[in-house]
Amino acid sequence: MNLFSAKTKKRIAVSVSAALMSTLVAACGQSANNPPAGKSDVPAAAQVANYEGADREQKLVEAAKKEGSITLYTSIAGKDTEKLVEAFEKKYGIKVNVWRAGTDKVLQRIVSETKGGKFEYDVVHISAPEMEALHREKLLQEVKSPYLKDLIPEAIPNHKEWTATLLSVFVQAYNTNKVKKEELPKTYQDLLDPKWKGRLGIEQEDVDYFAEIVKAMGEEQGLKLWKDLVTANGISVRKGHSLLNNMVVSGEVPLGLTVYNYMPEQAKQKGAPVDWFVIEPAIARANGVGVSKQAPHPNAAVLFYDFMINDAQNLLVELNYVPTSKKAQSPMKDMKLKLVDPALILDENDKWTKLFDEIIVKQASKK
Repeated sequence: MNLFSAKTKKRIAVSVSAALMSTLVAACGQSANNPPAGKSDVPAAAQVANYEGADREQKLVEAAKKEGSITLYTSIAGKDTEKLVEAFEKKYGIKVNVWRAGTDKVLQRIVSETKGGKFEYDVVHISAPEMEALHREKLLQEVKSPYLKDLIPEAIPNHKEWTATLLSVFVQAYNTNKVKKEELPKTYQDLLDPKWKGRLGIEQEDVDYFAEIVKAMGEEQGLKLWKDLVTANGISVRKGHSLLNNMVVSGEVPLGLTVYNYMPEQAKQKGAPVDWFVIEPAIARANGVGVSKQAPHPNAAVLFYDFMINDAQNLLVELNYVPTSKKAQSPMKDMKLKLVDPALILDENDKWTKLFDEIIVKQASKK
């Protein structure tokens, strides 16, 4: 029996090599819905996560302290993970064991462990499409947290088995020595102006951004605009958001179309000749948190889940992330945001990757 649905294979195939994918999927006989012999058919995580009594927090804290620790799998930047973990440990005195890697590698590890009947992680925090893949494979536990009501509606999928904690917002960054503020484009159509010829850049894997912008415009009109833009003015394609941001800072790329909001802001605060703005709607990628259905430390896991959507929200703002809690002071509070649909990335990845490559990446390489 295969662990993966056909749709999930599409997404994971983007993240891991074909050879490794074959190794993980072949002869996979153990799913999360069928735990190894000797384990309860009703995992403790479900019992803990579903409790909504008035003494919920007290019970969680007391039981979590007895468990003593949790294991977190995450893709958040190391320096930021350290601060989040430090804050949690200081508040509760519960040790957090962290395994950190890129989103694709975290997904790969969970898949590999599940295949082998191992359930070592308690909590996972990675990007939304990979969280959605874990949901589809029934590896995550819904948590009935009282703090969900404080989040923006878009942060909570209908199935509620993971929750968005932070947003990485695509903004347009520009070199203030190369571009005057008064000449900044207000719409994507403004980018067709000849003055932008040879001055634009984009990250080479921002397929989800491309797809959401095209869909917002209407597919036919949106695809035509990008084709016309590349033909008329060209777009420099760079691999990595940090690299693109650095190219804007240096002036090699006067205007970067897809830079994460915190990157130019951090550089600006250090005195670099860079600033940013948004052509609305601002497209945002979400990272989410979820509790394993087979969490070895279910009380501590649920407590950490609560922490990430409550206490940690203001800390995330300090770290230059965009929070999902309405109580936190978001730097994007006055902007119209459109969250990338993780289901779109899972189900239509091949289509949008092909279009992005044909219209932007391949055409850029010809110039």
